[in-house]
Amino acid sequence: MNSRVNSLLTDPERHAILELRHAMHREPELSNHESKTQQRIKEMLERFGLASATVFHNTGLYIDIEGTASGRRRLIAVRGDIDALPIDEARDDLPYRSQVRGVMHACGHDLHASIAMGTALAFQRMRSNFAGKIRVVFQPAEEAEPLGGRTVAELNLLEGFDHAVGYHVVPLMPFGTYSAHEGAATTSADQFTVMVTGNAAHGSTPHSGVDAITIAAAFINEVQKVVSREMPVEDRSVITIGTIHGGAATNIICPSVVMEGTIRTTSPTRRELLAKRLREVAEGIAAVHRGAAEVVIVSGEPVVINDPGMVRLFRDTVSTTVGAEAYTEAPTVGGSDDFGFYSQRVPSIYFLFGSGQPGKESGVHTPTFAVSDDVLIPTTELAIKYCFDLLNTQPAS
Repeated sequence: MNSRVNSLLTDPERHAILELRHAMHREPELSNHESKTQQRIKEMLERFGLASATVFHNTGLYIDIEGTASGRRRLIAVRGDIDALPIDEARDDLPYRSQVRGVMHACGHDLHASIAMGTALAFQRMRSNFAGKIRVVFQPAEEAEPLGGRTVAELNLLEGFDHAVGYHVVPLMPFGTYSAHEGAATTSADQFTVMVTGNAAHGSTPHSGVDAITIAAAFINEVQKVVSREMPVEDRSVITIGTIHGGAATNIICPSVVMEGTIRTTSPTRRELLAKRLREVAEGIAAVHRGAAEVVIVSGEPVVINDPGMVRLFRDTVSTTVGAEAYTEAPTVGGSDDFGFYSQRVPSIYFLFGSGQPGKESGVHTPTFAVSDDVLIPTTELAIKYCFDLLNTQPAS
């Protein structure tokens, strides 16, 4: 496997990419608290002559690079997320391991932001070689509400843009491989709370009360049938009850239970139906058992939809710059990403890059997650080359 895609980065740019990755990994910051990270990114951009970064969502920023060449002007947005996770890192073999107790870059956002940085620096240096505009978004709060991707959409930061490019590291894919899936690339993720109300009674006289725990148990069983009997298998729909709280004593009929969970699906059209059916099941089950249920559903990340033409162009870019063997079938992604807010607004791609190596197979969101620096430069150069291809080619739908 080639370790370099092309000579699209200078040595100072390569050093900056690695410098940012190591600094972010040593000092990770949680969602909506990325102030040091924001300042670090701003200072690095300024070091390379990019002094006009715009702040958004309090802790994020984006930079525009205007091409000076003549020709068809296309506008491309590139997203690199910057927030970390509340996980205590368990890798003693990393010289740049987290120095913040209980916080680590367990999802690769230090890599993603560094690739975005390299893309910005390269296009700034090569701005006489393209027409149009590259907007590089260093987005905060991908992992937790309030989501930075939602702010990108609400502030119309993609208005007038032709394409958006996002990416994610995948330790289950072999090192040096790349992939993208046409259509739904992730699931949506909506949060729900179900509050069941009954009536308290002594455990010896259950008939004089309404048992909220019994109602909750019936709901947990019945709501799974919405997925198994009402949703197409290809939607990959999942309803998860993540927390349940109720009861105060062993001999008291419980008067109230609170459950929280998530609804996931790859179908934008049936996303709303899933929420509707969950509400109906909760209220119906509670009524059957002489209780009541209140349901609150909070809309989260939409499905990330990959534009088929952009995926085909990406496959061609990988084949011509890295080699046909470097392109692999995309694994199924069961998680969500607020890059879905981008793909709702403009044709988008969310490509995957493999980092799997011996000793570095641990999945994302785990304390032993680790990715070699060696993946950074080739992936950055591929992202740059792909953006050039997008600037110069209209992907066929």
